[in-house]
Amino acid sequence: MIVEYDTKYDEQIKDLLVDLQNYLIDIDNWHTQIMLPEYRKKCFKMDMDKVKNQYGKIYLDIEDDKVNGLIIGAVEEKDDIDKLTNDCAKTGSVIELIVKNNIRGNGIGKALLEKLEEYFKNIDCKRINIEVFGPNKKGLNFYEKNDYVIRDYIVSKEI
Repeated sequence: MIVEYDTKYDEQIKDLLVDLQNYLIDIDNWHTQIMLPEYRKKCFKMDMDKVKNQYGKIYLDIEDDKVNGLIIGAVEEKDDIDKLTNDCAKTGSVIELIVKNNIRGNGIGKALLEKLEEYFKNIDCKRINIEVFGPNKKGLNFYEKNDYVIRDYIVSKEI
């Protein structure tokens, strides 16, 4: 069942954020991804601040009072370069989308994504952006299956 955020799930949300970061660490062949001891608390606070300050929303997939997945989104803030170079249409941003590893592939991620898309449509967003870590091929495939297209690349080189 998908529900809106409730503070009673804060600790489980923090656990999922840690799980995602551990996954990113595991797939990072350059070994640049890390997790400092304060990550759990500070990442949660940063996400919550974006939700509060940028017309954000959090949806949770709950079963038996356990969080199986979450999605966090907010409206992107436009900087001076954006204002000079694009139409600055109101754009939603998926900050986090996490489903517990052992239950992926059961439609939870898709349902959460659709719920956030509905919210963004209702507040007149014209686009949705999602940043995907390059080595996260599973994530990229998931988004492409849900009609997202690659619009930007960041290319890197180790030196």
